[in-house]
Amino acid sequence: MKQHKLGWIGIDRMGYAMAARLAKVGCDLSVWNRTKSKAEPLAEYGAKVVDHLSDLAACDIVFTMVSTGDDVKELLFGANGVMSKGGKPKLVIDSTSISLEASAEIRAELATHGVQMLAAPVSGNAKVIKAGKLTIVASGPQGAFDMALPYLDTVGAGVSYVGEAELSAGALAGWGAVHARTDVTVEG
Repeated sequence: MKQHKLGWIGIDRMGYAMAARLAKVGCDLSVWNRTKSKAEPLAEYGAKVVDHLSDLAACDIVFTMVSTGDDVKELLFGANGVMSKGGKPKLVIDSTSISLEASAEIRAELATHGVQMLAAPVSGNAKVIKAGKLTIVASGPQGAFDMALPYLDTVGAGVSYVGEAELSAGALAGWGAVHARTDVTVEG
């Protein structure tokens, strides 16, 4: 699967496991992490470890999986961010657990640069990801979702598109509770 050039920012337990799934199936993947040594093992699966965030501007799609909305803003728009040298991806997929307000601010700023955003919070942990059972709920433009779907399907088993409304990890938790309740009702 080498349809698009992918970038990945954030290699913690979750980010590593998600990026590894993409690299293992042959995606053209470049990765960046604040602590480079955490990203280097992904090279074993074919990922390219880059030194500068701006190197990811040449990617079609950039995933973010970091700690906060402020981190996402700095990594994308900061002085040394992805778009600091004038390049830009076509799509940013943010799986960071951030507020609706932060997500809306990031989406609006990306739009001024002609970049689409898909909010794609996840439910699971590294073991769930490795087992291929991660749940992802995505919101954003339909075209962005269509572009991202093959990669989201690679990372997780349960990918749901909920339309263009803003979505946060908190909304995902509520969706997951309803979904789990529905499963219990159907099963039981």
